[in-house]
Amino acid sequence: MEQGREWPLLVWAPGPGVRMVSSAVLGGGIGTRAWVLNAQVPPGYDRSDPEAHLRELASGAGLSGPGVGLMTAASVADRRHAVDGGVRAVVTAGIGVRGWAAAPGRGTVAAPRPGTINIIVSLPVALTDAALVNAVATATEAKTQALVELGADASGTPTDAVCVAAPSPAGRATGPLAEPTDELPAEPFAGPRSLWGARLARAVHAATRAACEGLLA
Repeated sequence: MEQGREWPLLVWAPGPGVRMVSSAVLGGGIGTRAWVLNAQVPPGYDRSDPEAHLRELASGAGLSGPGVGLMTAASVADRRHAVDGGVRAVVTAGIGVRGWAAAPGRGTVAAPRPGTINIIVSLPVALTDAALVNAVATATEAKTQALVELGADASGTPTDAVCVAAPSPAGRATGPLAEPTDELPAEPFAGPRSLWGARLARAVHAATRAACEGLLA
């Protein structure tokens, strides 16, 4: 409930044995995470405690332990999925406020705002820390490619967020990410021309394009 009405949220809970990298306000950085929550909030959301708010929402959804929490004013019911070679991407998008990253003469110090293009990706293979960071860059490039192809004069919105999940290299993967194995060697690369980076890029590109094309028509 927010501002007197109900708002939906998306939850993905792959369980233990998953490492994630994220730019999210809750659970950002690199570490073991058990769930991802993507909560829709009202346009003009003005709470100054988004991290605490996300923790409340996670608790209400029955989630415990460390996780990643994202927010968006876009419709999470209109999420779009794409799969490529075992890599899965889910994108929620609202692009009413968009622009180029290197806009001249701008930039403010402000509290985090709900992102409008939220990208969640899962891979079936373990990644090194460097490859996880590389995966975020690849996902962002693929998102921008989709926007440019659709004719959007923008690289994204000012508050987009990304979350990339992969099995932990130490131990057994669980949930829908992969077939569990006793040892998972960590992939060192996730750039767009690497095997797994290319699959990630195609999945994110397809999901982002599907999520955004109706918004630009």
